[in-house]
Amino acid sequence: MAVPSFDHLLTSGRRRDVARDVLPTNDPFPTSSFRLHPFRTARCNAELALAARGSIPRAHPDTLRPIFERFASKVGKDGKKYMTAEDFIRKYLGLYTDENYNRESVRLLASAADTTKDGDISFEEFCAFEALLCSPDALYLTAFEIFDRNSSDSITCDEFEAVIKHTQPLIDMDFDFNSEFIKKYFGVDKQRNITYHAFTQLLHDFYEEQGMQAFKRYDKTGDGAISSLDFQHIMKTVKNHLLTDFVRNNLIAVSGGGASGHKVTFPYYAAFNSLLAKMELIKRVYVSQARGNLDLELTKEEFLQATQSYAQITPYEVEILFHLSELAHPGKKTLSLKDIELIDPERLKRNSATERLINVKAVASKEERGFGTAVLESAYRFLLGSIAGACGATAVYPIDLVKTRMQNQRTSGSFVGEVMYKNSLDCFRKVVKYEGLLGLYRGLLPQIVGVAPEKAIKLTMNDFVRDKFTKEGKIPFAAEVFAGGCAGGSQVIFTNPLEIVKIRLQVAGEIQTSHKINVFTVLKELGFIGLYKGARACFLRDIPFSAIYFPAYAHAKLATADHDGVNHPGSLFASAFIAGVPAAGLVTPADVIKTRLQVAARAGQTTYSGVIDCARKIMMEEGPAAFWKGTAARVCRSSPQFAVTLLTYEVLQRVFYVDFGGLRPTGSETTVSKPLMESSLNPDHVGGYRLAAATFSGIEHKFGLFLPRFEPSASK
Repeated sequence: MAVPSFDHLLTSGRRRDVARDVLPTNDPFPTSSFRLHPFRTARCNAELALAARGSIPRAHPDTLRPIFERFASKVGKDGKKYMTAEDFIRKYLGLYTDENYNRESVRLLASAADTTKDGDISFEEFCAFEALLCSPDALYLTAFEIFDRNSSDSITCDEFEAVIKHTQPLIDMDFDFNSEFIKKYFGVDKQRNITYHAFTQLLHDFYEEQGMQAFKRYDKTGDGAISSLDFQHIMKTVKNHLLTDFVRNNLIAVSGGGASGHKVTFPYYAAFNSLLAKMELIKRVYVSQARGNLDLELTKEEFLQATQSYAQITPYEVEILFHLSELAHPGKKTLSLKDIELIDPERLKRNSATERLINVKAVASKEERGFGTAVLESAYRFLLGSIAGACGATAVYPIDLVKTRMQNQRTSGSFVGEVMYKNSLDCFRKVVKYEGLLGLYRGLLPQIVGVAPEKAIKLTMNDFVRDKFTKEGKIPFAAEVFAGGCAGGSQVIFTNPLEIVKIRLQVAGEIQTSHKINVFTVLKELGFIGLYKGARACFLRDIPFSAIYFPAYAHAKLATADHDGVNHPGSLFASAFIAGVPAAGLVTPADVIKTRLQVAARAGQTTYSGVIDCARKIMMEEGPAAFWKGTAARVCRSSPQFAVTLLTYEVLQRVFYVDFGGLRPTGSETTVSKPLMESSLNPDHVGGYRLAAATFSGIEHKFGLFLPRFEPSASK
């Protein structure tokens, strides 16, 4: 099928630029015609395509043709089918479906695609609008097409006035079109036409001007103040697109409570509107202070201090911000991210980069959180921690085996020929050579059985203690260290038996014996008391390790979080890896002592009666260097193991999301919003038309161009 030409539709420079951006080619316009290429795709504006996650494939005319034919109800004199405004807006896009729909609103919206402005949409126009919807500035372009009533590629004052007067704010409140504001754009005689870029600025500034005119109209005495009720009326009429339900319901309260004789001054009015317009900047200031801890609550003084480098934010705006925040939770004089989202959620809520397989809200609010909920939260963390621990252990088990054999190797004593490994690499090579690849995983089963609950206990206990010491999103450093120490100590009671069995199995392959050594023979040999051999050394190792590791991990996360305070998988892995280096390295002496106590001494080897005796004999027989044996292997094992474990633990909490009303890990994506610009799932909405309804909605919410949905008789 021949690809249709659009010579008469895209003759202006602006429309040609749109087409060039949408369908890039080496020489897209050798003539004045614009042709669709069947294999081109357009990368649409990130805001528009937020739900579509990336690029929107352009629809080929062969795909659009049957869709157009099915919805087009009018046959022209030329025998071709055309869409009417109702066909396009109501039947195809599914907008204004009520019986008493406003016909002028439907006509205006359809005119965005009707470039000839004859009331009908041809197939060529249908395809051209699909291309426009994928342009980066589709919102402004669509609005421009609506106002450009004669397709002249410019807008007159009469055209602007005719369309803007049909929007709800202008229907409810008059506007002076002879004002200096209008004359600055269209000239003193209002005969100047404005082009696309000038129009975008006019659209941005218009409702600011209407708000100023409205204030002046209600300021009947000229003293620069209006009543709270008048303030509420202006905001709901002119600035309604900037208001959330929370702000809308608290306009009287935030402006003084509606007391008799109370006035809203112009400085307050200007500061209030300015605050609503810069909420994204407000969030940036908050995030820069939170440094990844999105549960942080800031005082007014802390927030004011943070705004010193932002000249756009005034103390008056901060005062209003905290007044609104206090209305959200009376009695508290702090600001949290949730307070900011109450004021402007559509702009601030982020679409989670992690797709949630489960999204459950266990309690409606923090106030409903009870003992049972806390227990369920700990069980939830324990389960995810077990899975994460098993993943981490499996990933680094060969390194752990090499570390254990290096630490158990004696450099003195009467056991001749025991020094069999020169270094960690030599150990790894010899294990593979003499025991095979499976030799690297000797003792893996008890390791997984042990590490899964071990890491679960450690992670759950650390989170539990941190939660207890965290107030308003802040936790003292000493409390972080204490929480880590508690986590390390809690695991020893459960994991010491599994650790000693693992070590016995790991060294079993060094010397050939006549009988086979397995889990059951080790358990029989040790007995119940023997399973806790070296527990004191385990405490000596695990408590300081966790006391170092978890605070280091928390602060590394803050340092590697993105500008929104969120830790993505890469930064989680890096933070966990970095924290493991000092934690694993500094406690190696305790790990050497623990290993010597737990390994079964063979004939001729030195035996140890306890921690102090072991430390003394190692120092006397092998020197201080022996305490640091296997440091490299231990760091190489612990850092990646905890990196995999913590990464898995936090990602699982995002994928299987359950809100227990408690604290989330810092850097988590705590909010998943339904984006304002959500692509359509209608199978007939292909290519750019997946964003058509969202684009018309965006014109309303971003610019305030709310068109009436019903005929006047039906709305009265």
